[in-house]
Formats: sequence, C-alpha cells, structure tokens
Amino acid sequence: MSVGLDIGSKTIKIVELVNEKGRFRLRASGVVAHKGARPEQFKDDKEFAFLGDVVKKLHKEAKISSREVGIALPEAQVFTRSVKFPTLTDEEIASAVRWEAEQYIPIPVEDAIVQHQIVERREDTTPPHVSVLLVAAPKVLVEKYARVVEAAGLTLFSVETELIALVRSLAPEDQTVMIVDFGAVSTDIAIARNGQLAFSRSIPTAGEAFTRAVSQSLGIEVAQAEEYKRTYGLSQSQLEGKVKKALDPVFRMVSDEMKKAIHFYQTEEKGEVPRSVILSGGTAGMPEVANALTKLLGMEVVAGNPFSKVEVDPEAVKSLAGYAPFYSIAVGLAMRQD
Repeated sequence: MSVGLDIGSKTIKIVELVNEKGRFRLRASGVVAHKGARPEQFKDDKEFAFLGDVVKKLHKEAKISSREVGIALPEAQVFTRSVKFPTLTDEEIASAVRWEAEQYIPIPVEDAIVQHQIVERREDTTPPHVSVLLVAAPKVLVEKYARVVEAAGLTLFSVETELIALVRSLAPEDQTVMIVDFGAVSTDIAIARNGQLAFSRSIPTAGEAFTRAVSQSLGIEVAQAEEYKRTYGLSQSQLEGKVKKALDPVFRMVSDEMKKAIHFYQTEEKGEVPRSVILSGGTAGMPEVANALTKLLGMEVVAGNPFSKVEVDPEAVKSLAGYAPFYSIAVGLAMRQD
C-alpha cells in the first residue's frame, strides 16, 4: 500500500492505494480545508506543529492504514529543466547531471537536492541525443515539508514535484498532452510525452487571482466572490454573464502562457504539439472552463480524472463527487513505484 499526501495552499489531500497485480485500487482518501500558510513560509515550531496536527487528524479520519507517505513540493519553489546529453549510458548521465546542474539552477548545488529522469533517447536527430529532465529542490524546502510529516507522526517515504505526480495520474501513456493545474497561488503547466514529464512552467496567476477579479469587478467581498466563481464560472447565461466578464481577461492571460509553453516546446525542444489539454485543481471544476479554454486555444480541453488509472468502489465514487479534481497530485504520489 502507498500513500500520497498533497499539502496545498488551501486544502490538504491524502490518498492510499493498493497495487494488485499492476492495477491500482483506491483504499482510502480524504481532503480538508486549512487556513494556514504552506510549509515553505513557516518560521517557528508552532506553525509546523499546527499543520502537523491537521495532517494527523486527516490521516486518522480518512482511515489511512500506512504511516509512510510521499509528498510533493510546490512547482514554483523548485527548478525543473530539460537538458540534452550526447548518447551516454544511464550511469554516465547520472554522474554528468551534477555538473550540468551547476549551470542551470540559481542556487549552489550543495544547497540543493538534485534528481533526474531520462525522458527519451533520440537516434533520429543530428547529432543523436538523450533528453533528460533535471529537477533541483532547495534542501531547506525539503526539510520544512519533512518537519510537517514528522510533526504528524508519519514517516517520509518519497519526495517529488507536483507536476511529476500529476503526469503520473493524468497523462495517457501513448501521446503528447498538456496538463494545467490550477492551484490557489500558481498555475502549473506541464507537457507530458508518453506518460513522462517533458516540459514544465509555473505562473503566478491562479485561483486567488480569479477570485480577486470577480471581487473587484462586482464590488463584493472576497468570500462571496469565491462562491460566485465556483457556482457561475465562465457561464454566459448565469448572473447575466457578469462573473464570466470579470474572469475572461485573467483566463486570456493564462491561455496566452499555455500557447507560449507549446511554442517553446515545439521550437526549443523540437517536440510535437500536444493533442489535448487536461485540467486539474479546484478551478478545473468551475462551470464552462473547459469550453472557454477550448475556444481560446483552438484545441480539445477536458477536465482530468485523477482516478482514471485507479479502480474505485461505486460507493466511494459518490463521496468523491465534486472533490475529484483536487486529488490528482495525491493520487500520482501514491502511484509511485520504486
């Protein structure tokens, strides 16, 4: 059994999966809202203890059996870069990665935890090359998340980035797609090729920016704006399209960033255009979001189902209704096998 713990800005999600002969089955899950900051902003012991208690309570109430958990680091706090190597062996790449990392990450290598994964080997290019995804996280960031896990009385089993976990739960194995995760404070954009993360970008326009736009445009309190955003979304027919009108400019900004990411991936990485866009995160559940982005991008946009690769009991399906978009990262973390 494996457990994924996703500590977000507004919610914490936990998922436990059982791997039965290569097929995952949902054993338990839970989500809780929290008003605290994220661990990277913590300064004193009380903050770690408080969030640890929230996680401990969620672990107990969700009836999670394993105490070993995998966590994800926020995309905006880590450094992810695609690097090309000559056709070296896996061992040679592993030893070369550390030297390459010095060129690409803005902090000293000794202050970072550096990992890599081989994305693809290309013999059909001149010269032939190996594409490698380089991921570096500040040690101090990892230590802060580890302290929360420890404060909850749990054991840290694995650490990775949010987008690597998302790709594992949402990306199909046989095509190139874009995955967009709307968080509270950042929107994370990934391009996945054959089920592996090939490109990533994080932008600071996300759920809170959408809420602020509605609040300012309609002259209402933030709490009410949040409710309007979730209820009416980008629907033209609801509330005379006023919420849609407030949200449109912000969504255009996000769609422009998505177009830039596709253009960069095509020109710099020589990758193929994604066939479709898969949405994740709380904002993905807003009315008419997929339709609006389909028009802006000129390509198919769908809401991702984090349980598409997982067997879920019919009773559990009912209890997950409405919350499913929140679980993509936690499910991806629990699907990790190593």
